[in-house]
Amino acid sequence: MIKLIATDMDGTLLNSKGEISEEFFEIFPKIIEKDIIFAAASGRQYYNLLKKFDKVKDKMMFIAENGTYVLYKGKELLVNSLDRNIAMELIEIGRKIDNAYVVYCGKNSAYIESDDERIVRETKKYYERYEIVEDLTKVEDEVLKITICDFSGSEFNSNNYYNDYKDKLQVTVSGEIWLDITKKGANKGIALDKIKKDLGISYEETMVFGDYLNDSEMMEEGYYSYAMENGHDDLKKASRFIAKTNDENGVVEAIKDILKI
Repeated sequence: MIKLIATDMDGTLLNSKGEISEEFFEIFPKIIEKDIIFAAASGRQYYNLLKKFDKVKDKMMFIAENGTYVLYKGKELLVNSLDRNIAMELIEIGRKIDNAYVVYCGKNSAYIESDDERIVRETKKYYERYEIVEDLTKVEDEVLKITICDFSGSEFNSNNYYNDYKDKLQVTVSGEIWLDITKKGANKGIALDKIKKDLGISYEETMVFGDYLNDSEMMEEGYYSYAMENGHDDLKKASRFIAKTNDENGVVEAIKDILKI
């Protein structure tokens, strides 16, 4: 019945402490035994996800950086990078937003140009590889995403600074303090659509989980679309089912229920 399971991380598979439950690792072999592909679909960096899933990373798919970088069993399936000139424009705008910081999300590392303890702390949560640099516009790395860490709130603050780009880029509120900007058509849903077509997996054979607005497109890619009980109200409206909260192990419970494991 199910051939592909894709889940968001923060607020979804991860509990409020940023942990994956041990029960997930107990049922993971049973998922693989059923020839189901399991994918972590996150705004997090690929290298951060590798660390989170160290026990099973060689058997997983990773849809990283909000769908701009996809790998399966260590092989690149998709790289959807931003035009460098446009990325530089986004950086310049981000620098002017009070109480916010720009994160340059490259293929090899993430980069920030401040050692303020707040942005360093937040960067460490989601990026295993990161560097503090003097000038982001001088960084030479393929740009997967430009992210704004906005301590005043992304949805109603920094989001408005990029209104002129919303017709040509993907501008997504991905968390209370996070705004992700990617190439137009680069998101978790588009990545999942390509994966399904390449692997011959149907809508009815796909199960997805999410909690926030950057999961919206992904909800359209699977019949078994689950928004978390703790998720954004708009995402709940876009999903077919509601899973228990991330602190109630909602993803694992739903998988067990559908797969009867």
